[in-house]
Amino acid sequence: MSKPLPTTIRTHFTALRALLVLTVILGIAYPLLITGISQVAFSDKANGSIVSADGKQIGSSLLGQNYNLPKKNPDDPKEDPVPDPKFFQPRPSANNYAGDNSGASNLGPNSDDLLKAVNDRRAAVAAFDGVDPASVPADALEASGSGLDPHISVDYAKEQVNRVAKERNLSADAVAKLVDKYTEGRSLGFLGQPGVNVVLLNRAVSEAK
Repeated sequence: MSKPLPTTIRTHFTALRALLVLTVILGIAYPLLITGISQVAFSDKANGSIVSADGKQIGSSLLGQNYNLPKKNPDDPKEDPVPDPKFFQPRPSANNYAGDNSGASNLGPNSDDLLKAVNDRRAAVAAFDGVDPASVPADALEASGSGLDPHISVDYAKEQVNRVAKERNLSADAVAKLVDKYTEGRSLGFLGQPGVNVVLLNRAVSEAK
């Protein structure tokens, strides 16, 4: 009769078997199952909700992005970006819409830096859109918590209609109808406020005749 293995070795073997079993179940089988379900039931979202135009990928409907004019000097990191007037502009982003750096500015309501940024944005947006500074919506002045939100408020979208229509030689009524088309209701019907997906709206505006 063979001598039983020491308790320490048996314990290690037991732990190793548990590790292998859990690795197979949770590290291989479960991810494959969830991936398979998502590909069948939610293929678009599972693959990033990619937005394409003219056969090219231009972004994701889940992530906001900047719509700026090309830099005059691309090698100058100090050159301030200039928003392109042909596009609806997103809300500010603390991380400049960098997908690998989601987050807010962490500036509190008593921050002088935040107050200055809000005032500067208010003046800039009002001049850009040709409106009264007092009418500029709050989401045009403050970044979202993630810095990646692709949505703006309906008020901010409507504020930009005349500028975009003029720059693209479209009627304001046609552009306003696109805003209505890409307005999304409250989450689950009662959470939050209606919003407009800027990525989808700008694609539609670019394709409008």
